Amino acid sequence: MASRVCRCRTSLAELTYALDVLKLDGVVLFSNARGIYLGDSRFDALFEELERRRAVVFVHPTMSPDPTAHTLGLPDSLIDFVADTTRAIAKLHYSDTFARTPNVKYIFSHAGGTIPYLATRFGIVDQMGVIPDRAGRGTAAATFRRLYWDTALSWHDPVLAMLRSVVGIDHVVYGSDFPYLRRDLAIAGRRELARTEALSAAERNKVFGETAASLLPRFASKASR
Repeated sequence: MASRVCRCRTSLAELTYALDVLKLDGVVLFSNARGIYLGDSRFDALFEELERRRAVVFVHPTMSPDPTAHTLGLPDSLIDFVADTTRAIAKLHYSDTFARTPNVKYIFSHAGGTIPYLATRFGIVDQMGVIPDRAGRGTAAATFRRLYWDTALSWHDPVLAMLRSVVGIDHVVYGSDFPYLRRDLAIAGRRELARTEALSAAERNKVFGETAASLLPRFASKASR
């Protein structure tokens, strides 16, 4: 218990330093910390403070804590990153963390992992009442539409079509994943988004800056230029 309290205090201290001293525009959280996923009750105090501050929170995946995932000899970014993001979103939703933090602006990398593809499954779980709603969390479908999703490694037309149907293009922001993604591939992805017919000109402007500027007001003037 003492170590749990200590870690929570450290996280809160880092949050205060980042936002009050460094004056950063938001914070980055990883999908899990040593196998403890976002949405776990051990993070409740941190999320309460994020809600109080109406913070912008960018969530990026990290390596899976499942040791069997690393026996395949595959890079974490191929399967585990997208699966880990999906686990974090599911945990945040069904732990009612999203419901308790309606003013936090969450941005999930890589189009939310496998969430767009699995949205129908989430809907079925909700309809069947597999996980009882004790706190007025609402449906996963409604939750997904208030979150934000970036295009890192997710810029092809089929993914954009799924994002449109599940979350709406208004909640999609550009993400390059650079420097983790090789520079030439990041540039190619940016060019593909710039010319795709899956987005209208107005939607493209939103993805390339207008939506991000609404989340980060300090950059709004730059986006308008």
